[in-house]
Amino acid sequence: MREFHYRLRHAVGGNRPGAHAASSLGGGHRMAGHARLFDIPDPRRLDLRASLRDVRGEWLVRTHRQRAATPLHAVVDVSASMSFGAHASKLERAADFVEAMGNSAFQAGDPAGLIGFDAAERAVLDLPARHGRGIGHALAGCLRTMVRDHVAAGRGGRMESGAGLQPAIERLAERDGLVFLVSDFQWHLDVLDAVLERLHRASVVPVVVWDRAEIEPPAATGLLGVRDAETGRGRALWVGGRLRTRWREHIAQRRHEIETVFGAHDTRPFYLLDEFDPAALSQYFLEGYG
Repeated sequence: MREFHYRLRHAVGGNRPGAHAASSLGGGHRMAGHARLFDIPDPRRLDLRASLRDVRGEWLVRTHRQRAATPLHAVVDVSASMSFGAHASKLERAADFVEAMGNSAFQAGDPAGLIGFDAAERAVLDLPARHGRGIGHALAGCLRTMVRDHVAAGRGGRMESGAGLQPAIERLAERDGLVFLVSDFQWHLDVLDAVLERLHRASVVPVVVWDRAEIEPPAATGLLGVRDAETGRGRALWVGGRLRTRWREHIAQRRHEIETVFGAHDTRPFYLLDEFDPAALSQYFLEGYG
């Protein structure tokens, strides 16, 4: 059962006990300050030294920050381009990540949920956050069902696959939590600023799912048949030194655009190439993701 370790950058709200620092006072171990015994009538927390130093002569008790649970959500792009992959589709690798997210949330005592989008919100993938030992398997199973049902079939012409992101995250807006935006981001990024503003209370982690076959041009020189996953249109390309240079420049430019958008909101993307590596994501959180 694959898991990764995660943390949030700021205190969360909520009354359910959990593993994260909370913004509310309670029975935790992290001291927050002092209050009058009259306001918090709990003599077990009486601080005699602080009371003797108090200029007003008040009896003071210690207050502590409690630890609370917070929801995790994977907001997953299920557009046609996510069906691409040399050995496994990007959507299948996204499902591997979602399964690990659910397993990790269960171990930390947090609920986990799933939201899907392409050119519109995908209601069939709107699964509210909940607790449970098998939550990772259940969430990933929904995505894998979409893979088996050929989610990309019949979607030619939907170029704005990111258009459904903004309505998809509305129920997460203005709420605490940890939100993973899982996509190849092969669409116009203009919508991201508004989305990240709506999610300003949450910790947002972009998970960029790319396949090496799309970011590295073929080594052999010759004619290459390609097909646009979003529109279904095909064309032939002559692979030579000039095309390889333009190919790599385009990928570098796209990476720069993605990192610039998220950097403006004090976060950086996690790149998921080939198989999902939980240890790499744990290291991402350990190093700080802002």
